[in-house]
Amino acid sequence: MKDIKQYIEENKERFLEELFELIRIPSISSDSARKGDMLRASEKWKQILLDAGADRAEVMETKGHPVVFGEKKISDDAPTVLVYGHTDVMPVDPLELWNSDPFEPVIKDGKIWARGADDDKGQAFMHAKAFEYLVKTNQLHCNVKFLIEGEEEIGSENLPEFCENNKELLKADVILVSDTTMLAPETPSITSGLRGLAYWQVDVTGPNRDLHSGMFGGAVANPINVLSKMIGGLLDENGKVTVPGFYDDVLEVSTEERELMGRAPFNVEKYKKSIGVEALQGEAGFTSQERTGIRPSFDVCGIWGGYTGEGAKTVLPSKAHAKVSSRLVPHQDHHKIARQFKEYFESIAPEAVKVEVSVLHGGQAYVCPIDIPAYKAAEKAYQESYGIRPVPVRSGGSIPIISTFEQILGIKSVLMGFGLESDAIHSPNENFPLEQFYKGIETIPYFYKYFAAQ
Repeated sequence: MKDIKQYIEENKERFLEELFELIRIPSISSDSARKGDMLRASEKWKQILLDAGADRAEVMETKGHPVVFGEKKISDDAPTVLVYGHTDVMPVDPLELWNSDPFEPVIKDGKIWARGADDDKGQAFMHAKAFEYLVKTNQLHCNVKFLIEGEEEIGSENLPEFCENNKELLKADVILVSDTTMLAPETPSITSGLRGLAYWQVDVTGPNRDLHSGMFGGAVANPINVLSKMIGGLLDENGKVTVPGFYDDVLEVSTEERELMGRAPFNVEKYKKSIGVEALQGEAGFTSQERTGIRPSFDVCGIWGGYTGEGAKTVLPSKAHAKVSSRLVPHQDHHKIARQFKEYFESIAPEAVKVEVSVLHGGQAYVCPIDIPAYKAAEKAYQESYGIRPVPVRSGGSIPIISTFEQILGIKSVLMGFGLESDAIHSPNENFPLEQFYKGIETIPYFYKYFAAQ
C-alpha cells in the first residue's frame, strides 16, 4: 500500500489521542447507571466514522443500548465489507487491583493501559484509522459499512432483532472483525473458529433467614455447602462435564485436522509462567490448545453468599449464588445445552434446599472455512505486513453475534485479531501493545486490496 507506514508515523499521536477520548467514556453495558455513557460512546463513534470519511453515520436505537451504522459507497460493482465492532466494555472490578485509573489511559512499557484498550475499543478503532487512510489516499476499492454495537459484553441481546429489521441496510459480501487474539507478535494468526457459550445464574435457598451457625449448624442444610458440592460434581475425574447429553452433538475434529492445528507454536512452560500456575488441567486425551479450541468446557465465573466482611461472623446463610458458564463447540446448540443444564442441576438438588437456575444468555459456535476468498485476502494481508503466512487457529473465546450474523444475514465473518493473550482483557490492568495497535492499522488496508482484487 502507498505510504501506509509513513501515514501511521505522521498521525500516530493523533490516533492515540482520538482513541483515548473514546476510552475515557466508561461505557459499561451491564451497568444500568451507565446508560448515558453508552449513548455518549455511540455518539463518539458516529463522529469518528464521519471524520474518517464515511458518507453517512448515525446512532440507531434498539430495545437496549444503541448501535452505530456508518457507510462509504464506492461503486455498485465493488464488493462490500461490513466492519463489526463494539463500544461496550466489561466492568472494572476489583478496582483495587488496577495500577492506574481504568478509564484514564496511560502509556507504559510500550503498551496502552486502560479498560477497552484492546477489547474492543482499540481493535475496532484500528479499522476506523485504516479506513481513513484508504479514503484520504484514494485507495479504497470496496464499499464499506460499519456496525458498532453496545451490548457485546452482555450477549448482544438486541442485535439479532436489529439485523432482522435491517437486512438490506447490512447487506455485504463479508463481515470483518477485530475482536480476537493472535498467537504472538512474531506469529500472526487468523481465528478460524469460535466456541459458543451458555451462561446461567444458580440460586440456592435454604432457611428463610440467616441463622446462628452454633444453634443450627449440623441440623440445617447450609446453601453454600450444598452449592459447592453440586458444582463440584459437574466435572468428573477426567475433566468431562457430567450433564447428561452434554456431548451428544459435539463435532469431533479429525486426527488430520488436529495434527494441522498442533503445528501452531505453543510453549507450555511459558504459558504456565504467563498466568502464574504450576500445572495445567482439563479434559483427558487433549492438549491445552485443543481444550480451549475444539472441546467444550465448564467454569464457575463467580460464587457468593453468607458473610464476607472483615473479621468473623458465625452465620449459616439463607442463600448462596453462582454464575456458571459453558464454552461450546460446533453443532452444540446453546439453547439445548441451557435447557439440559437447568433440568439436570435442579433435578439433583437435595430436598433440604430449593435450587433455581436462570438462563442469562448464550451463543452458537462459529467456523470460517480457510479456503473462502475473504479468508485468503486476510491471509495475504498478514503475509504482506508480517512477512510470514498466518496460522489458522480455533479460539476458546466466544463472540455470540458472529454465528447470528451468519444465520440472519447469511454472511461469513473473517476474524482478523491483533490482541495478545497477555492483554488481560476482562481483567484488571487490561492493555494493548502500541506495536500491535499500529500493526493492525498497517495490515487492514491490505485486506481491502486483496479482497477487491478477487
